[in-house]
Amino acid sequence: MGRKSHMSSGRILVVDDDPGVAAAIRLTLENAGFEGVIARDRLDALRRFAETPHFDLVLLDVVLRDGDGLSLLETMKQVHPDTPVVMISGLHDIGVAISAMKIGAYDYLLKPVGPEQLQSTVRRALSERDLDRRDTLHRHSLERLVEARTDMLRRAISDLERSYDITLEALGNALDLKDAETEGHSKRVTAYSIVIARAMNMDPYEMKVIARGAFLHDIGKMAIPDAILAKPGRLTLEEQAVMREHCDRGYAMLKKIPFLEHAAEIVLSHQEHFDGSGYSRGLKGEEIPIGARIFAVADALDAITSDRPYRKAKSFAEARREIERCSGTQFDPAIVAVFRELPEKLWLDLRAEIDQPKGVTSMALSESPHDR
Repeated sequence: MGRKSHMSSGRILVVDDDPGVAAAIRLTLENAGFEGVIARDRLDALRRFAETPHFDLVLLDVVLRDGDGLSLLETMKQVHPDTPVVMISGLHDIGVAISAMKIGAYDYLLKPVGPEQLQSTVRRALSERDLDRRDTLHRHSLERLVEARTDMLRRAISDLERSYDITLEALGNALDLKDAETEGHSKRVTAYSIVIARAMNMDPYEMKVIARGAFLHDIGKMAIPDAILAKPGRLTLEEQAVMREHCDRGYAMLKKIPFLEHAAEIVLSHQEHFDGSGYSRGLKGEEIPIGARIFAVADALDAITSDRPYRKAKSFAEARREIERCSGTQFDPAIVAVFRELPEKLWLDLRAEIDQPKGVTSMALSESPHDR
């Protein structure tokens, strides 16, 4: 009973077909406080190696009567790769030693092995194995900690983005109260813009920027006097100039809000034309942000297919023809080409869904996951 508790620092499998050598090795191990278990041949070694509890280390002879010690080493490293194996051999062949080390042997000792050398090698091998295991446990612990923190961060970002989008919807509703003509328009152009952006394989973060920019494109109208905004008749040139300021005013309102800084660029540029004839900066071609160029097509689609005080809504087929006619002047030809490939039924179904009482604002603004 006392001997068993003394042998608590390692369980070691000794594989050697010479009974005298195997017994001497086991005695040396037991004198150092280890438990030695002898296997006489390859089959016996494989049977014992599969035992539970597992061995802490293996001392393996290179030449066995029923097989090659190197092939047994390879099998053992496949079964328990973290169990150190020390080869013991009477062969003074550097090639065999190199082969053993390549397979995964911890060390290669030449017979006859002195007790001190054997005990020192065993202790060193077990110490390094324990260190490797601690490193592995520490790494796994860190990985689990990182995963937990990442999951918490994702949930926090998701909650924050939901609060962002609730804020945006409140801003949109405030604009609807001020300008009845915009009611539903911002929701529709947001959804239309997302459809086009997705067809262009835009990345998720860019799609979110486009959605927010599209939804807030007219936010600057909140700074336009009601006398101009709600005027039933035609605006004077001076009033038109004031109305055009809504792009700059919307940009000024949003640019200082960190999560809207990129969407603010779309708000500033949403009235630019591809040929440079738009406002407020007269940008041309790819100088115009891609989100604003996508929005321009979505905006025109909704404007043409919606009732206005001065005209009735036109069909989606008519809107498609008008947008194609203005390709290269008002609109980016590449975006028009993508728009042309999308079926008319898609726009009809989408508009019908958006015009339901609840609308789809939150869905549209949160269409893509956070991927900044």
